Amino acid sequence: MAEAIGILYTTALVDREQRNRALVRWWLYLVCLMVFAMILVGGATRLTDSGLSITEWKPLLGFIPPLTHGQWLEEFAKYQQIPQYQQINRDMGLLEFQFIYWWEWAHRFLGRMAGVVFIVPLVLLWARDSLESGLKLRLLLLLAMGGLQGFIGWWMVVSGLTERVDVSQYRLAAHLTLACIILAYALWIARGLAPHSTTHAGLGLRVIAPCIVLAVFIQIFLGALVAGLDAGLAFNDWPEMDGQLLPDDLLILEPIWRNFFENPKTVQFMHRLGGYGVLLLAAGQWLATRHVAGPHRLRALILFVLVLAQATLGILTLVWQVPLPLALVHQAAAAILLGFAVAHWRALHGVYSPRTMIEVRS
Repeated sequence: MAEAIGILYTTALVDREQRNRALVRWWLYLVCLMVFAMILVGGATRLTDSGLSITEWKPLLGFIPPLTHGQWLEEFAKYQQIPQYQQINRDMGLLEFQFIYWWEWAHRFLGRMAGVVFIVPLVLLWARDSLESGLKLRLLLLLAMGGLQGFIGWWMVVSGLTERVDVSQYRLAAHLTLACIILAYALWIARGLAPHSTTHAGLGLRVIAPCIVLAVFIQIFLGALVAGLDAGLAFNDWPEMDGQLLPDDLLILEPIWRNFFENPKTVQFMHRLGGYGVLLLAAGQWLATRHVAGPHRLRALILFVLVLAQATLGILTLVWQVPLPLALVHQAAAAILLGFAVAHWRALHGVYSPRTMIEVRS
C-alpha cells in the first residue's frame, strides 16, 4: 500500500514538473519572439537613420511619446541640437522627424515590453515554486543580460550625439551581437526543457554544430560593422568586389587591425568571406550526416538550406544596393538561422534532467 502511494505521489510530482516545464518553455519562446521583433525593428531603425531621433534616455517615462503639437516641437528642438541634424538633415521638417522618431520609439518600446514579459512571469513562477533549481541561475543571468543590453543601447546612441553624425559601428555591433546572444541563450534554455530524440549523434556532428553557431555569431557581428559603416552601399558587384576577386586597398589604415573594423572595403570583404565559411560548414555538416538516420540528418539539411537562402539574400541585398525591405528580410533571416543552429546544437545534447526525474530513474 505504501509503495503504491509512493508511486502515485512520484507520478503526480513528475506530471507537475512536466507541466511547469511546458509553461516555462512557452514563456521563453515568447521572450525569444520579443527579442526577434526587437532585432527586426532595430534593423529598420538603423536603415532609416532613426536611431538618434530620441536624444534622452528615460527608462521609466520614455514609453510615453509626445502627445501634443508642443511636445513634438520640443522633441524636434532637441534633435536639432545634434550633429546629425545640423550636418545632414537641416532641411528636415516636423513630419519627417516624426517618421524617424516613431521607429526609435518603437524599438525602445519593444525593449521595455520585453522586460515586462520576462520579469513579471519570472517573479510569478518563482513565487509559485514552478522553477527547477537548476533553471533559476540561468534565468537570472538572462535577466542581467537584458539589463546590460538596455545600457549598451543607450551607450551606442550617446556615441552619435556630440561629434558624430551616426552611432559608432563598434557599439552598434556590440548591441546587435548581445541581442543575438540573449536570443540564443533563451532558446537554448527553452529547448533544453523540450522532449528530444534519443538518436545517437556522432562526435563529428557534436563538434561541427557549435562551430556553425560561433561562425553565425561572427557573421552577425561583421554584418553589424557593415551596417555601421554603410559598407553595403559600396562595391555592389558580385562575385567580384570592386572588379577583383581579391580587391586592393584592404589594408590602408594604420595600425593594420583598424582595417577590419573601420575600413568599409575590408569589413565588407570579411563579411563576404564569413558567408562563404558558414556555407561550407553547413554543407560539410549535411554531408557528414548522409549515413545518419533520424532527425539529426533532417535538421542538418534544413540548416544548410537556411544558410544557402541567407547567402542568396545577402548577395541580392548587396547588388541591389540595400533596399529597405530586402535588408530587413536579410537581418530577420540571420536571426532565424542563428535560432535554428542553436536549437540543432541543443538537440544533440539531449534534455536537461531535473532533480525529480533523476529521483524517479533511481
